[in-house]
Amino acid sequence: MNPGLSGRGVALSVGASVLFALMPGYVQQLAPLDGVQVFAQRVLWSLPAVALLVLLGRQWSVLAGVLQRLRREPLLLAALPVAAVLIGIQWGIFVWAPLAGYMLDVSLGYFLLPLAMVLAGRVFYGERLRPLQAIAVACALLGVVHELWQTQAFSWITLVTALGYPPYFMLRRWMRLDALSGFALEMLMLTPLAIWLILAYGPPALFSQAPALLLWLPGLGLLGALAFAAMMASSRLLPMGLFGILSYVEPVLLFAVALLFLGEQFDPRQWLTYLPIWLAVFLVGWDSTRLLLKQRRQALHSRAVGASR
Repeated sequence: MNPGLSGRGVALSVGASVLFALMPGYVQQLAPLDGVQVFAQRVLWSLPAVALLVLLGRQWSVLAGVLQRLRREPLLLAALPVAAVLIGIQWGIFVWAPLAGYMLDVSLGYFLLPLAMVLAGRVFYGERLRPLQAIAVACALLGVVHELWQTQAFSWITLVTALGYPPYFMLRRWMRLDALSGFALEMLMLTPLAIWLILAYGPPALFSQAPALLLWLPGLGLLGALAFAAMMASSRLLPMGLFGILSYVEPVLLFAVALLFLGEQFDPRQWLTYLPIWLAVFLVGWDSTRLLLKQRRQALHSRAVGASR
C-alpha cells in the first residue's frame, strides 16, 4: 500500500464520518420538510454543490473525460443508473427511517455494514486482515451480536442498510470513476425523481412558509456533497477491508452527537453494544497509525539508500 495514498485515504474516511455525523442536527433545521422531501431537496441542491467542488478543484477536464468514456463504453453507461439507484435507496433510508421511528433498525444496519465490507473484501478481493484488524472485527462483531440479542430485531431496513452499500462500492470501484465525476453523474440520474417528488408531494409555497430554507438547503447540498465525495475518494484509496472497518467511526460519532447535542437518552443496557465497537475503532486507528509510520520509515530509508549510491 502506498503510504501517501493510504494516509490520505484514512484522513478522507475520518473526515467523511465527521461530516455525516453533522447531518442529523442539520436536518432538524429543515422543517416542515419530511424525510422524502429532505431526500429530494438534498439531491437537487447537491448538483450546484458538486459543480462548485469541480470548479474549485479544476476537475472539468476530468469530468469531460468521464463523459467521453460513457460514449465509448456501453457497459459503463449501463452501470451508471444502477449505481444511482443503489445510492438513492441508501440516501432515502438514511433521511426517512429516523423520522419514521426506525432509527434502531438503521443504526444496527450501520453497525453491520463494516463487517459486510470486510467480508466483501475477503471474498471478492482476497484481502487478508492483519492481527489487530482481525481482533477489531471480532470486537465489533461482539457488539453487534449483543445488540441483536438485546433488541430481538432484524428488519428489512437493517438488511438493506448493511448489504446495500458493498455492491455499490464494488460497482464504483469497477467503474473507475473519480469521486466528484461519479457523484455528479449519479445526482444527474436522480434529479428527475427529485423534481417529481418536490412537484408532486412538496409543501405548497414552501419558501413563503419557511424563508430560512433558502439558506439551509444550499448548505445541505454542500455538506452532503463534501461528505460523500470524501467517502468515495477514500473507498478508492484504501483496501476494502480497512475502508469497511474505518466506517465504524461514523456510528460512534453519531452516538456522541445524539447524546451530547440532540438530547437523546442512553440506555445503560447498551454499554455491551458500544464498548466493543469503540474498542474496535481504537484498535483500527492504532493499527493504521503503526502501519503508516512503518511505511513512511521504509520509504525514507529507501530514498536515503538510493541517494547514497
